[in-house]
Amino acid sequence: MRIAAISRGHRYSPNHIENDALILKLTIENLEKQGFTIDLFGEDEINLDLLKDYQLIFSMIRSRYALDILKTLEKKGITIINNTTGVSNCYRARTAEILPANGIPFPKSVVVNCNKNLPEISLPSINGSFKVWIKRGDVHAIHREDVTLVYSQDELAGTVREYNRRGIKEAVIQEQIEGDVVKFYAVRNSGFFHWYYHPGSRKLPFEDKELSNIAARCAEILDVDVYGGDAVIDIHGNIWIIDLNDWPSFAPIRDTASKHISELIEKKILSPVN
Repeated sequence: MRIAAISRGHRYSPNHIENDALILKLTIENLEKQGFTIDLFGEDEINLDLLKDYQLIFSMIRSRYALDILKTLEKKGITIINNTTGVSNCYRARTAEILPANGIPFPKSVVVNCNKNLPEISLPSINGSFKVWIKRGDVHAIHREDVTLVYSQDELAGTVREYNRRGIKEAVIQEQIEGDVVKFYAVRNSGFFHWYYHPGSRKLPFEDKELSNIAARCAEILDVDVYGGDAVIDIHGNIWIIDLNDWPSFAPIRDTASKHISELIEKKILSPVN
């Protein structure tokens, strides 16, 4: 079987270029130890002719260009990990619509067209003041302004106009949930799940098994195998998912994570129908 790996374009790895490269490198090395031969390509160099003869591709791509190529190959029967549906569903605008519609605890959010006049946003205020997040609606943050906490309707409208000037079509405007941010990493159906409090957190208590279960439900709903995300723990111990990422860097636990990822890929190689 011909197997290809595709690394993430550097613009989609702000401050994480090396970490993203390392998790892919370790995954490839684990598979090579099992006797598989892997050809590695960069996200920006791929095309249909280059990949058409591979039977399985595992990929960290984020761009619509690369996603369209993999969608075409998937339709021809090539196995893709993460599959293109999962990657598309992890675009923020899609996540903000799909997860709450399926019962996942998710902050109240509004998806807006950046090319149109911004409607008056009515989200719950914090202590009587305007305080909401605005996030680009497609890939995860590339620039600092791609995830921004704003404090007025005017500031919000200005950020949306700036997104439009940068060619960003949609934005997610999201309620601010006060609490601790928790980051988590997982590989679907593997038993592997790792989480930690974001630095500076008060370490509000919560049920970590509940977080694991909610994250697993998110993976099933979005149809993504290799994933991570962010949650907020409020003062009552409630868990709110605020982001779900396809194939993060797994930096704090990459050695263990890469073994589970490579085992997942190996299962797909040996049993492609599963």
